[in-house]
Amino acid sequence: MKTQRILHGVSVLGLFLILFTACTKIDYTQIDEPAYLRVFNNINYVQTMGSKDDKVPYFCMLINPKTGADGKFTGAEIIGDFLDKRDPYAPPYPSHIGNSTSLSNPEYPGKENVLVGPVLNGFDLSSWAQIPSGEVRLVFAYRPKNTVPFFELEERLRNDILIDTVINLQSKEVYTLHLLQKDFVKKDHGILLRQENFHKLPLSDSLVYVNFYNMSAKGFWEADASLKDDDYKLASFKYGIKDEMNVYMSLYESQEELSHYAATVKGYRGKFMATIRRNTNSDVVSSYASFPLWASNHANGIRTSIWERFDFFAPGMNPVTNPFYDSDRNTGSNWAVLNCLLNGKVGLTSNENGTLLPNLLVNVHSGKDNPRTFATVNTIEVVNGRVYLTTIQRKYAPPIY
Repeated sequence: MKTQRILHGVSVLGLFLILFTACTKIDYTQIDEPAYLRVFNNINYVQTMGSKDDKVPYFCMLINPKTGADGKFTGAEIIGDFLDKRDPYAPPYPSHIGNSTSLSNPEYPGKENVLVGPVLNGFDLSSWAQIPSGEVRLVFAYRPKNTVPFFELEERLRNDILIDTVINLQSKEVYTLHLLQKDFVKKDHGILLRQENFHKLPLSDSLVYVNFYNMSAKGFWEADASLKDDDYKLASFKYGIKDEMNVYMSLYESQEELSHYAATVKGYRGKFMATIRRNTNSDVVSSYASFPLWASNHANGIRTSIWERFDFFAPGMNPVTNPFYDSDRNTGSNWAVLNCLLNGKVGLTSNENGTLLPNLLVNVHSGKDNPRTFATVNTIEVVNGRVYLTTIQRKYAPPIY
């Protein structure tokens, strides 16, 4: 292989990072037939009496590791070190580059300075890393939560392997890999490799797309509440959701009124979106549901202030027959609520028990418009009482000033 000099890819939304970080040149290894890979660690550590002996899920990822005569790892073609649990929100630009406050990496490539994906069919893949296509050996090794690089650790600290497997990647294809707990009782772990298709679909610029997954471990929602994370931010999701759930969406007219009693966009109160079933094995991509970017009558074609609420209901229940409104009690995993608005850090009404994440719409300064609203493609994933949002945006032509 040969090396070339190239700057880390940055999306339009990520350009503001340049104002805060110096522009440096780095030597990269050229990959002739790359696949594009993004990795999330979905294993969370909960400090309870039942989990006090569990290992902290903090990893080094090795792709095509090298071994010595004794069979021990001596290096790897690609190293993704300090892999910590994922953030609740993965924005449509590589937000972790230049963040030096901690070595911990909430995803791969995340903070790693590596060759990243191109703009593919209009989608910016700068949050995906280029890796060799074909048959690839993949290892996740436990590591101490410190600042010492993996191969500088004492040898005795480099031999605790969680996953050692082989995956097959096609050239120029886009993959998302999830490290998961498969069985909550047995504490079994594994991976789920999903070959994405958003860049191949005939998607409209005027529609917002979202698909859903429940990647919770077997037995999680049935387990005793004392074994689960009691973080209040998880709200109604912290107990888990049942293995089959129906998802309904409501669109609210204005982010100046953040209440589920507020006015909704006509035709978008409790609209059915999808049925999801718990799955930690199948790599099938869920179908995307959509709604119009300019659904509100108050939208002007430049900006809209709508926000989204997603209700997850067990079969036989729906927003009309929901007995849990205005309740903060355990719903028996029959109902959970996700509110997507502003930056996800605001409160709703005092009796609102929904988890908060950012809006599916992106509002940014663009040309003479400040802000302008853009449609996105989104994935919402539920994993063991937590809910995650990944947003992808197309790369548009430069704005007119």
